[in-house]
Amino acid sequence: MKYEFKRVGVNLGSRSYNINIGHGLLDNASDFIKPLLPRAKTVIVTDRFVYDNHYQRLKENLEHQNIHCDSIVLDQGERTKSWKHLEYIVEQLLAMKIERNDPIIGFGGGVIGDITGFAAAVTRRGIPFIQIPTTLLAQVDSSVGGKTSINSSQGKNLVGAIYQPSLVLSDLSVLDTLSKRDFMAGYGEVLKYSLLGDGDFYQWLDDHTDQIKKLDQETMGTIVKRSCEIKAYFVSNDEREHGIRAKLNLGHTFGHALETATGYTDTILHGEAIAIGCKLAFELSCMAGHCPREDVTRVTSHMNEMGMLDALKNLEGNLPSTDDMIEIMKQDKKARGGVLNFILVNGIGNSFVTNQVDMGMVREVLEENLP
Repeated sequence: MKYEFKRVGVNLGSRSYNINIGHGLLDNASDFIKPLLPRAKTVIVTDRFVYDNHYQRLKENLEHQNIHCDSIVLDQGERTKSWKHLEYIVEQLLAMKIERNDPIIGFGGGVIGDITGFAAAVTRRGIPFIQIPTTLLAQVDSSVGGKTSINSSQGKNLVGAIYQPSLVLSDLSVLDTLSKRDFMAGYGEVLKYSLLGDGDFYQWLDDHTDQIKKLDQETMGTIVKRSCEIKAYFVSNDEREHGIRAKLNLGHTFGHALETATGYTDTILHGEAIAIGCKLAFELSCMAGHCPREDVTRVTSHMNEMGMLDALKNLEGNLPSTDDMIEIMKQDKKARGGVLNFILVNGIGNSFVTNQVDMGMVREVLEENLP
């Protein structure tokens, strides 16, 4: 293999796998995928945008190695993570006669990766799957760690399984086709990693805003690799989220409630919700006396410099009330015995998990930020 790529390992014993990161990996995908195939057959699950823009590159490379490819093409958007679409994928896989050892490929953003992984987990009681993420958000977050899911009317990601991929293949060249909004939504997850556990990474991001906005190749490689290293550390040490992995949910208690309250529409994208959720977590931490106001200001300034959605008042459409948000937050997966767990911060790069949160303060933060 003459092309260059970086590798991050997720260490989980017999279920360990590699995240491969580089430019042009789609054109060489068979080098990574063929060794995992017991027979020359796979199914690629994707969405319409990826099918129209990238599918042919992947298919041609695999078929050049005599690997037969079937495809399942879904609609774009968070609403695809539904019972209806899960059933459709599973029935298609069975009709295509996918066997228990045949890996399938999730080729798309976070929605495709989540639902493909869940379909793999339940089809024939578990078939292997490969993640080929095509958005920044998926490359740095959802493709790594094995969280697979669909949404419920009761909340986001409430139905799913932890089911690890066999391989993650992140081609940085596909990021050039993202809209600015989708790119910045993904950057929300990058920022989250720096805020929860790596103050040096945050400072590096703050020093490289111009290169990031230009999608400089070397800069993007560093961003994706460092983000994956941080996530791989937490996943390798706490796969089932009984302890430190919960820190990866910084911003998610607020963020998931926002997504649920707005009906999983384009009112707010997942990464946008997480970025705003991180800012609200910093506000709550400051109000509770854990975090200096200076760090809240620094985070807000960085989001402004990057052109990120940083305030609820900037959202279009109908927004939930404070009461609606709190009711939805009570369904959060991190709740134990009816008590919410929050990920708060002592400052940039220093997060902690707690259930000792004054809900009056939560209400105050929401009321101050909801228009």
